[in-house]
Formats: sequence, structure tokens, C-alpha cells
Amino acid sequence: MKPKLIRLLTALFLSATPALHAVVDDAHSFALEAATPYVRKGFVVREEHWAGWLEKGQQSSIEHQLFKGNQYWFWLASDETEARVTIHVYDSGGRLVDAEAWQSGKTAAVRVTPKRTGTYYIVFSVQDTRLKRTRWAVAYGYK
Repeated sequence: MKPKLIRLLTALFLSATPALHAVVDDAHSFALEAATPYVRKGFVVREEHWAGWLEKGQQSSIEHQLFKGNQYWFWLASDETEARVTIHVYDSGGRLVDAEAWQSGKTAAVRVTPKRTGTYYIVFSVQDTRLKRTRWAVAYGYK
């Protein structure tokens, strides 16, 4: 084969490779489903999201910049049917700043309206699960 043709075929193969490894993150999908009613109320869901694994009783946090004048919803979900999750937001001084929060099985959400622009901490946990490690995802939106 000619070198030019080999390079072309290699480029085509490499560009197709990511599609071969595409997966659906069910936890992220469930977090987005939880966001649906809030999108109808004018919240814009960001493409950015976070995901990972937690064990039962384990807590984790996300450090995130929030802006005064906006409202934010953070939606947490697990892909495990029996999981129970919680989520809350704290300011840089460690004070709880939830304006509203709810939990329903494998999904939970929290709304916050920051009084100041700054760094906030989204703290979440898997309270119960039947698995050793549970997949989670956090999506968020603002208006």
C-alpha cells in the first residue's frame, strides 16, 4: 500500500475508535431526569457534570464557584435502584446554605441562592446501598 493511503486509513480508524467505546452513564441520566421539572421552570442545565463511585456511608464533595444573583439546583443520582443518597451545599465558612433540598431514593437535589459570589462545597453521600461501591453523578443548572 502507498504510505498516503495507510495514513488515511489509520486516521479514519482512530477517528472512529471513540464511538466504539461510547457508554451510557445511567447515574448521569437519572440526575438529568431529576432536573426535568426544573428545566420547565427556566433552569438551564450545564453540560458539565461530575461522576464517580462511593461506598455505603462514604461522603464526598465538589468545590465549585457560584455567583450571587443566580439560583442553582444540583441533582445527585445513583444507577443502583436500592441506593439512598443525600446532597447539600456549604459556603467557604462551612455554613449550610441550602434554600431547598429533597431526597427520594436514588436521587436527591438541593437548591441554593448564593448571597455572595465565591467558592461553595457540594457535599453528597451514599447513605445506603446493597453494592460494595455505588456509581453516582451530579448535574447542575442555574437561572
